[in-house]
Amino acid sequence: MDYGAWKLLHQTTVAISISGFVLRGAASFAGAAWPRKRVARTLPHLVDTLLLLSAVMLAWMLQLSPLAAPWLAAKIAGLLLYIALGMVALRPGRPLPVRVGAWLAALLVFGWIVSVALTKDPLGALRGLA
Repeated sequence: MDYGAWKLLHQTTVAISISGFVLRGAASFAGAAWPRKRVARTLPHLVDTLLLLSAVMLAWMLQLSPLAAPWLAAKIAGLLLYIALGMVALRPGRPLPVRVGAWLAALLVFGWIVSVALTKDPLGALRGLA
C-alpha cells in the first residue's frame, strides 16, 4: 500500500473509532443492553488495532520519531489519556456523573488530538490560549 492508502485507512478508522465511542457511551448512559454484548466490546479493539497499525505505518513511511517530532509525542500522550478516560467512561460500576464526565473529557482530548494532527503543533488548538 502507498502512503495515500495508509492515510485514508488511518482517517477512516479514526472516524469509525470515535463514532463507535460516541454511540457506545450514549447508549450505555441511556441504559441500552447492546454496548455490553460481545460484538460491541470486541469490534472497537479490531478498529483501534487497524488505527494504530496505520499510524505506525505512516510514521515509518515519513521516518518520524516521537523524539524528533514533538507533535507526534503529544498525539501519543493524548492517546494514552483518551484511552484512560474512555475506560472510566465505558466501564459500569462507577457513578454515572463520573462516567459522563470522563466521556466528555475523552471527547475533548480526542478533539485536541485531531487538532495536533492537523496543525503539527504539540499544543494543537490550545496554541491560541498560550
